[in-house]
Amino acid sequence: MRFRWLTATIALPVLWVAMSSVPRTGPAEGLAPKSEPLLGGGRIRHIVIIDQENHSFDNVLGKLCVKAGLAQVFRDKCDGVTQGKLPDGSPIPLGRASDIVPEVAHTIKAQQTAIDGGKMDGFALMHMCGPDTQPPYQCYTQFSPEQIPNVASLARSFVISDRTFEMRATPSWAGHMALAAATIDGFEGDNPTPTQFGNGPGWGCDSYKDARWSDGGPFISVPSCIPNMLGQGPYRPSPVSYVPTIFDRLDAAGQNWKIYGGTGKPGGSGYAWTICPTFYECLGSSQSGNVVRASRIITDAQYGRLPKFTIVTPIASNSQHNRNSMALGDNWIGSVVSAIENGPDWSSTAIFLTWDDCGCFYDHVPPPNSEQGIRVPMIIISPFAKPRFTDSNDATFASLLAFAEHTFGLPPLTSEDATAYDYHHSFNFKQAALAPVPMTQTAIPAWERRWLATHPGDENDGT
Repeated sequence: MRFRWLTATIALPVLWVAMSSVPRTGPAEGLAPKSEPLLGGGRIRHIVIIDQENHSFDNVLGKLCVKAGLAQVFRDKCDGVTQGKLPDGSPIPLGRASDIVPEVAHTIKAQQTAIDGGKMDGFALMHMCGPDTQPPYQCYTQFSPEQIPNVASLARSFVISDRTFEMRATPSWAGHMALAAATIDGFEGDNPTPTQFGNGPGWGCDSYKDARWSDGGPFISVPSCIPNMLGQGPYRPSPVSYVPTIFDRLDAAGQNWKIYGGTGKPGGSGYAWTICPTFYECLGSSQSGNVVRASRIITDAQYGRLPKFTIVTPIASNSQHNRNSMALGDNWIGSVVSAIENGPDWSSTAIFLTWDDCGCFYDHVPPPNSEQGIRVPMIIISPFAKPRFTDSNDATFASLLAFAEHTFGLPPLTSEDATAYDYHHSFNFKQAALAPVPMTQTAIPAWERRWLATHPGDENDGT
């Protein structure tokens, strides 16, 4: 069995000192920097993580894997299906997905219902995916390769990881937190909610929102903010402790980094996904200057200005989030990858293209253990990526941090990234460098553009 079920800085009006003990400034206890040679021998000098929104593996790559398997495109078949399973055990075809991504619940409770202890048969019991929704069973759908031509071309040409899972079964806020810190620091993981104290942008320290948190006892409501090393940041007293992020590690090592994403303007800008606001060590310091508008990744890549470590979070219209266009997101992915492929940094870059949570669309592979969440797409793009390869080693978002740490010689953040598989089987640093794969742009029908303009998606929505 391959799985085991274990049944510019924004100032806040008031900065409270957290009620926690002395902050943790270094790696988790017992963890130390790696002493062995760097992964890739220094050939990778730029890591780019493109973190899209809300899709499972079978929803994005399941049909491609089945078709590619029949055509013997890959060295090893990737694990996708075109048929799902209903709560009574009966099969259901995965229909063709609509370009406008439907709203489907993807809260913690919804994901636990879908996983059903590893049976992966509870998706129809989630909110907005049952037989009575319109259309019925809308989470039992998947995209054909021609609907997402850039994603499909990259998947066929480079590496597919078909065993990457959410580190925890949560919607976007905690998924992005884990991507930076390899922990959710005691938070339960559902997206934060507004409070009587205000309703700022996004989900983090400037939002005045609360989230459920526990130190091992009952969950309580606390500010959705991880304090800095001085305990500052939450809008009211909080028991939450500081934890280091990959950004702290990079700064300490003198390695530059950026987050390309939403700017915080109203109207669904994508600011909620930019990670930095969750950590006051980032939002309340000069680190916040490393968060720049998403479109700047294009020019920085074109002119060879990629930092050592990059996370690209989309603005809402390019996010592929529920109620947004999958094709517009594919166009955005194509623009980013094309700029990197045709820029001066391509020869020393590894790109990881993934989606932050399930959304929550059907997937048939059980998570390896009861803590992890639903399987998500992961495509690894690099001149040193093994061509047409499937990496079937178990991984999570902590694996992305492990890859960065092993590439740049950084100490781990927690036991999660210290022990995570780092995708090293996806690379061959002795092979002849792979050439770029041409990207394309899909035309969006006028009626769909009008609909999208009058029905903006909500980045704060966990449905």
